[in-house]
Amino acid sequence: PLTGLTLPNIVSGLIKGTLVIAAIVFFFILVIGGIKWIASGGDKAQTEGARNQITAALVGLVIVFAAWAIVALINTFFGIDIFSLSLPSVSGQ
Repeated sequence: PLTGLTLPNIVSGLIKGTLVIAAIVFFFILVIGGIKWIASGGDKAQTEGARNQITAALVGLVIVFAAWAIVALINTFFGIDIFSLSLPSVSGQ
């Protein structure tokens, strides 16, 4: 049942899973920040805290997408697909 379980497959799965989890966490932090902002009732300190939470969520999302873009660039320029960890072969001909 575990025939395709190799180290590259495990690492690739962890990378993909991390990206998905980061996107889900971003969404929930953003929603919670929005709810806090709405529930602040005009209190300046609570509004500022909610704004900081939303900003942190957006910065985190930018970092995740930047990491994904770097992986895509590595794949494009060097032919190393980190998501499947397949290395290019060198032909002797």
